Amino acid sequence: MKKAFLQLHLSVFLAGFTGILGKLITLNEGLLVWYRLLFTAVTMFVLFRWQGRLQKLPLQAILRIGGTGFIVAMHWIFFYGSIKYANVSIGVVCFSLTSLFTAIFDPLINRRAFDKVEMLLSLLTLAGILLIFHFDTQYRTGIILGIISSMFAALFTVFNKRLVAKYNTENITFYELGIGFLGLSLLLPFYLHAFPVASLVPSFMDLVYLLVLAWFCTVLMYTLSMNALKKISAFTVNLCFNLEPLYSIILAFILFHENKLLRSEFYLGLGLILLSVALQMVRVFRQNRRSKLA
Repeated sequence: MKKAFLQLHLSVFLAGFTGILGKLITLNEGLLVWYRLLFTAVTMFVLFRWQGRLQKLPLQAILRIGGTGFIVAMHWIFFYGSIKYANVSIGVVCFSLTSLFTAIFDPLINRRAFDKVEMLLSLLTLAGILLIFHFDTQYRTGIILGIISSMFAALFTVFNKRLVAKYNTENITFYELGIGFLGLSLLLPFYLHAFPVASLVPSFMDLVYLLVLAWFCTVLMYTLSMNALKKISAFTVNLCFNLEPLYSIILAFILFHENKLLRSEFYLGLGLILLSVALQMVRVFRQNRRSKLA
């Protein structure tokens, strides 16, 4: 369990850089995600094939895994859209609502009873977000996109929890992001027609940032998080990822001086979000200790 939590928190730390890179990359959110998926899928194919860890799966399994990959592609598009229309702090804090949607979707999809404690902890996160934004209409579009992003993120983790019980991490990650890339490629012409851009080719610095995003914040991050998901519940994984805003916000303060745009309510709300994470960590460790003593 300790190893799983270490892997989880390392993946959260790497995820903290995704918002920063999304702000630095000048491509719009559709192209950004398309290139991220392309570089990630190619990297994983070469790496896992060379290591002999890539296996052929039945078509039904590939489609099932690929459907989950398309969900994560949608999550990324709305996530980076939130950052583009607002700022890094807004986008990553909206991601904290993932735990609330997980507490709702997981029981519905897996047909189990609702966990009252999970719901209360999620509502604590929601209260923190309401305090942060204080119904500020300046970032309305970014907030809406961020909320939709968190819904897709919750669905992704719930479905992934089922997949990791049947298939190895490398195969899941490759087929998810590979088929997610193919699915987004079919939609991209329509997306670019609705949101035209001056250039489809990334600049040199955009290319550097995209490679960092693909290699470290995608391949390594998702491998670590899915290994952790084998031992830890989907709700706990998503709740721990609420720490992602903390890392991203600190970096955004340093690089983009976003602290000048935020009010005291932001820090109080962030404190509530961190409190919900800490309480869940205490709860999980107590449950694990009881199971060992039983």
